[in-house]
Amino acid sequence: MSQRKGHLRLGAFLYPTGHHIAAWRHPDAHAAAGRDFRHYARLAQAAEAAKFDLIFLADGSGTRGDNVDFLSRTAHSYVAQFEPLTLLSGLAAVTERIGLVGTASTTFNEPYHIARKFASLDHISGGRAGWNLVTSSSAHEAKNFGFDEHLAHARRYERATEFAEVVEGLWDSWDEHAFVRDKTGGRYFDPDKRHVLDHRGEFFNVRGPLNVERSPQGRPVLVQAGSSEAGKALAARTAEVIFTAQQTLEDAVAFYADVKGRLAQYGRDADDLKIMPGVMPIVGATEREAQQKFAELQALIDPAVGLSLVSGLTGGFDLSGYPLDGPIPELPETNASKSRQSLTLELARRENLTIRELYLRVAGARGHWQLVGTPKQIADALEERFVNYGADGYNVMPALLPNSLDDFIELVLPELRRRGLFRDEYEGRTLRENLGLRQPVSRYQREAVTA
Repeated sequence: MSQRKGHLRLGAFLYPTGHHIAAWRHPDAHAAAGRDFRHYARLAQAAEAAKFDLIFLADGSGTRGDNVDFLSRTAHSYVAQFEPLTLLSGLAAVTERIGLVGTASTTFNEPYHIARKFASLDHISGGRAGWNLVTSSSAHEAKNFGFDEHLAHARRYERATEFAEVVEGLWDSWDEHAFVRDKTGGRYFDPDKRHVLDHRGEFFNVRGPLNVERSPQGRPVLVQAGSSEAGKALAARTAEVIFTAQQTLEDAVAFYADVKGRLAQYGRDADDLKIMPGVMPIVGATEREAQQKFAELQALIDPAVGLSLVSGLTGGFDLSGYPLDGPIPELPETNASKSRQSLTLELARRENLTIRELYLRVAGARGHWQLVGTPKQIADALEERFVNYGADGYNVMPALLPNSLDDFIELVLPELRRRGLFRDEYEGRTLRENLGLRQPVSRYQREAVTA
């Protein structure tokens, strides 16, 4: 296997009790983890001690649906957990080096709010903040913000593109060293280093400037998770990290080449974007032990929860009228997440899965890459995708917390380090430095150079 230079980038994607849909029912799980700050602090500190690049928090603005019985079985994932920015601000105080990436929707927020909050988190953390830009994909969220239906997929991405442009403009409101705080001269900031955005667009009119000075890392790292055609276009234009989901090496290499190949049209280099697919590794000292750990979680899946999970991943259709041991019916495209619907249906057809087999297949990683095996087997798979340019790193999705994260740190990381694939120490103090991303240049500085 030919060696690719450099190290893998690793994120720790933290769900309250773990990513497996039945993890909260496991005897080792802390069922109330979603509202326990000490639980998250322990996980963040463990990931930092292991030299992970970042921790990542997903989010949604509401509970998923009106089926109270279903919600009562899945509340660990959808109801009882912290708002990400609040939690990350707390974690900033108990960590020093690890990046802090939180999710916030462009559909149900305003650009000024997002720019201000993440700039503040970047200062609080000393330059470790990242914003995961999502458009949201479900009607249950829309109804919490005065809408009967969610915006159409294409319209969501049009709004998101302008939203990101405004946020980046607000982050450029102040030049470096604009705040002189000259007590003797009586001048708090240099007026020549203040910039008023005065954005007027289709979706937003935002004057600015931002009332937070320039970020320690120039601006927070911009992350995106969409893999649809609209998502890839937005990522090529704006994203610095993209979280994605591919099941096969072939698909991963094709996605990597596609997105990286789009960067040049926006004046960007391939290294300006890190592609980090999600992966759920279940590790055992032996293959039998790993399979036993996986089987323990699979045995806890409530069939009603599994069915509802598949319904959500395939576009929100009610599949309760179809036999569990029959095939997935032909389903039209919906206004939900197009990339996840496509990935889930392709998986079912490629492996000829029944509805029951499909929910057992996706109950852990929800369409992301799932690996069950020994440290060597896991490392082999991660290395293969990395050296063949199917990934720059991975967003690790522990199936059961804290067990699965501890297993990965104790069993897999030493094997990756032995192969020269992962760092022994952080390269810097900011998220950008550790990810190998360039410090962004303010648009006003670029304009001055070209004037």
